[in-house]
Amino acid sequence: MIEDWVEEVKAKALPDELGMILVHNGIVRGTSKGGKPVQGMTLSYDEGLLSETVSTFKTAEGIVDIKVWINNGKLAIGDDIMFVLVAGRFRTDVLPVFEQLLRKIKNEIVNEEEA
Repeated sequence: MIEDWVEEVKAKALPDELGMILVHNGIVRGTSKGGKPVQGMTLSYDEGLLSETVSTFKTAEGIVDIKVWINNGKLAIGDDIMFVLVAGRFRTDVLPVFEQLLRKIKNEIVNEEEA
């Protein structure tokens, strides 16, 4: 998936617009944020809010493309939670959008229940 996304972004972007691609791969850990063992998690998310959020962040200065995939349902330790890709012109354009997008996904779009 990630390799396909990267190739797609590179193929569509103008050479003077694309200077950085950042990718995040969230994975189910064997422990909670508090350090207690978990068996896995149940994950759900608001698809409409995700679509709206990605569309908004794509309009940021210097951003070429954004792609997000979020897993849904019962996940085991080691399963992928999400992939997020942000591509843009400069590091100074991409990094803040990447961080803000991840924060919004984690805090407002995704619902995680540890098992």
